[in-house]
Amino acid sequence: MRSFNYSEIKNQKWDSEILGLIAAIYKEAGKQEMYLKQRPEELEKLVEIAKVQSTEASNAIEGIVTTNTRIRQLVEEKTAPRNRDEQEIAGYRDVLNLIHASFDVIPITQNYILQLHKILYSYLNNPMADRTKNVQNYISATYPDGHVEILFTPLAPYETPEALDRICEEYNRVIGNMEAEPLIAIPVFIHDFLCIHPFNDGNGRMSRLLTTLLLYRSGFYVGKYISLEAKIAKNKDLYYDALGQAQVGWHECQEDAVPFIKYLLGTILAAYKDFEDRFALVEIRMPALEMVRRATTNKIGRFTKQDIRELCPSLSVSSIEGALRKLVASDELKREGSGKNTCYYRLK
Repeated sequence: MRSFNYSEIKNQKWDSEILGLIAAIYKEAGKQEMYLKQRPEELEKLVEIAKVQSTEASNAIEGIVTTNTRIRQLVEEKTAPRNRDEQEIAGYRDVLNLIHASFDVIPITQNYILQLHKILYSYLNNPMADRTKNVQNYISATYPDGHVEILFTPLAPYETPEALDRICEEYNRVIGNMEAEPLIAIPVFIHDFLCIHPFNDGNGRMSRLLTTLLLYRSGFYVGKYISLEAKIAKNKDLYYDALGQAQVGWHECQEDAVPFIKYLLGTILAAYKDFEDRFALVEIRMPALEMVRRATTNKIGRFTKQDIRELCPSLSVSSIEGALRKLVASDELKREGSGKNTCYYRLK
């Protein structure tokens, strides 16, 4: 089995792009801390929107879907799931809520990761919930002509428990001893986790939940207000490409994790930038019409009512709908489609 030693992270020379991303994230994290002290009530509304988006997007990446209305009901109202997809979504919601509430007392150990996996499957009768895999799994791609190609073979089941213990021990050691920059150690841990692929099912969703947990534990709270999962889902081809590049040579300890580190840091920084944009709209108290007008000026091309709701978390849905109607009536916006296919674009 390959070895795991995170000490080398400390001695590695990182290129200017990675160093620039890290510096920018620290700068944005400092600004976010200041913003939160100024307007905590308004920003709390971003939390609920991010929870809905994160739950929806992380499951959608794996093909687990339900309607927008049901997603909101499952996350916001904790309604009972109606089918298998909703049972999986409800499990994700529960793990995410637990991380939000108790990240500081959830250690990074195999035992705790197995417990989170058990909660992920708590609405399903899954005998492998909270257990590492018992069959070999493969990361594969299905092509348009129907043929399937194996892209990467993760560790064998018998190697998995020890490997999971090792990455947790190494991560805790370098973070605890301040031997490595957390924003480097976190992507390396997540990359190793995905290469081990420790479960029969749920590896991708667990990796995204663990990303949020590790970031929170290191003081980076952007995922609480802006969904990292939604950003990954929007460009999931980039996610899979970066992961695929970084996996080459992993078994022989000759992998280059840089593509995945850059991808994840870029996603985190983009989320911080989104947070700043949304804060700008709640920073100054203004009428609903003016707030929605300002939000629409940030949108290029077609956008939906939900896009504006994310930018204006302090407004009710009815206030946003009313403002959009007025902007259409005044020829500032054009409306297209109907029902859930309704979208808008700017005319001015």
